[in-house]
Amino acid sequence: MTIRFAILGAGRIGQVHAAAVASVDGAELIAVADPVAAAAEAVAKRTGCDIRNIDEILGSDDVDAVVICTPTDTHADLIERFVAAGKAVFCEKPVDLDLARAKQVVATVERENGTLMVGFQRRFDPDFNALRAAIDAGRIGEVEMVTLTSRDPGAPPIAYIERSGGIFKDMTIHDFDVARWMLGEEVETVYAAASNLVDPAIGKAGDYDSANVVLTTASGKQCTITNSRRASYGYDQRIEVHGSKGSVSAENHREARIEIANGEGFTRPPLLNFFMTRYTAAYAAEIAAFVDAVNAGREPPTTGRDGVMALALAEAALKSVAEGRAVKLAEVLA
Repeated sequence: MTIRFAILGAGRIGQVHAAAVASVDGAELIAVADPVAAAAEAVAKRTGCDIRNIDEILGSDDVDAVVICTPTDTHADLIERFVAAGKAVFCEKPVDLDLARAKQVVATVERENGTLMVGFQRRFDPDFNALRAAIDAGRIGEVEMVTLTSRDPGAPPIAYIERSGGIFKDMTIHDFDVARWMLGEEVETVYAAASNLVDPAIGKAGDYDSANVVLTTASGKQCTITNSRRASYGYDQRIEVHGSKGSVSAENHREARIEIANGEGFTRPPLLNFFMTRYTAAYAAEIAAFVDAVNAGREPPTTGRDGVMALALAEAALKSVAEGRAVKLAEVLA
């Protein structure tokens, strides 16, 4: 059955998801809502969908599912409203900036027997999936250590940072989800260090722009995450998983996979510029997975509970930075 979608929020990530919905078999984009008329009109013009407001979409019989791409502080209320209206919900991370509120939302979804998928697109990236498949096939033995590097080409506007929840809840949260996926065990302890090396205005806004995190499971498996809001060379996304019999890694994507050798040395094309181009295939694949889950009446691959666990790791990282110590995840989940 074709799942009929509406996009809530036509900003940068809303445009990415609109394109993903339009590209997926079994998905149809019916409507878009955004208080900024020009943003909604751009999506409507590109996809041929209607422009409606959120209340109109809530009561639309021709909309089966919504993709929530609005500011983070609106996510929780919108999830609850649309689940109560019988719509399947795909929501960009995080569910909410407050862990207790996020847990409340997930409980509401479960009580309503609703469908909620949280947007962790890296789980649907072909390279990350191939890496996970190699682990599952036993090619590197038992996972022992994971190393994740995520560096943005530049910091977002301060106005965005002030509403985003900060680097751990906005940026590292993707790495926290990948870490849980790759380690295959829940994290027990979080140790984080963070500072301001990119822009003093980010610090004045109450956030950090440079961070390192070490996650440890009960069995001793470790994950090291390094984040920066500045990478002059492009969008830096790398992962290595080390196991008892070997290791598996995924490298950065470039504008072209070539290497030139001449009198000036060996050169390769630059990295892709940002997440919109690096994860194009992943965004389409996660919408396709959502469509499959809705049609089959089963739980989606990345659930509200996954969103809660990633947010809990972000809270533990913030607590670790503030108190200068390793933090047990149980401290923030209690």
